[in-house]
Amino acid sequence: MQHFYVWRLPRWKRWFIVVLFAFFAAIFIWLERDGTFSVFSTDEPAVLSKGNADENSIALTFNISWGEEKVYDILKQLDQHDVQATFFVSGEWAERHPSILEKIVENKHELGMLGYRYKSYLDQDINEVRKDLLHAIEVFKKLGYKDVRLLRTPSGHFNKEIITLAKELNFNVIHWNINPNDWKNPGSTAIINTVMDKTSNGDIILLHASDSAKQTAKSLDTILPGLKTKGFAFVSITELMNQAHAQAELVE
Repeated sequence: MQHFYVWRLPRWKRWFIVVLFAFFAAIFIWLERDGTFSVFSTDEPAVLSKGNADENSIALTFNISWGEEKVYDILKQLDQHDVQATFFVSGEWAERHPSILEKIVENKHELGMLGYRYKSYLDQDINEVRKDLLHAIEVFKKLGYKDVRLLRTPSGHFNKEIITLAKELNFNVIHWNINPNDWKNPGSTAIINTVMDKTSNGDIILLHASDSAKQTAKSLDTILPGLKTKGFAFVSITELMNQAHAQAELVE
């Protein structure tokens, strides 16, 4: 005859095991959420740092916060190679150089903003950040660009509170995942090698069109045709964002 044994626990022990299991399950789900990417439309505060890895589209972006000389060389390179880019400019710079801003838009490049003053938002009170963003919105409206909804925070500095505020003001916050630090002028070869070696599907490339970036325009003469030869298609940030399964990094 076979005997079966039933393991009986006091009710309080059974409840304790259930609660303990639920606790560890919740931790597992939380870790899984924070260790992966999420769709850009998520309700969680997020920034876009990469597009769809299944598409050959990439986005070339430029930051401008000061100067008025190097941007022309960059625009010339983009025109020669028939490449569309997205330019993030500070409101302060836009006020001083409205004609350059107009040329950027006339050349069918996308426009985003860096706030008004190019100063890290982590060094400011959240109310100061709000004032800076609202001021930037008004400046762009006065210049005739009322629908600028792409935001890159100064120096790429942000936290959850800043991203929540940006979302409240109807901004899509854009970061990057390829950065050759061209503003440090490491040499054209170093800039070219970083971009050519590291770029993959869906990437967002960060370059600069401020006057401090003295080697960027020359580097583009190799980068632009080189990436095309590799099969990449240059698109605007908005196009990258609208592609199915575009990914956004959750803010911790």
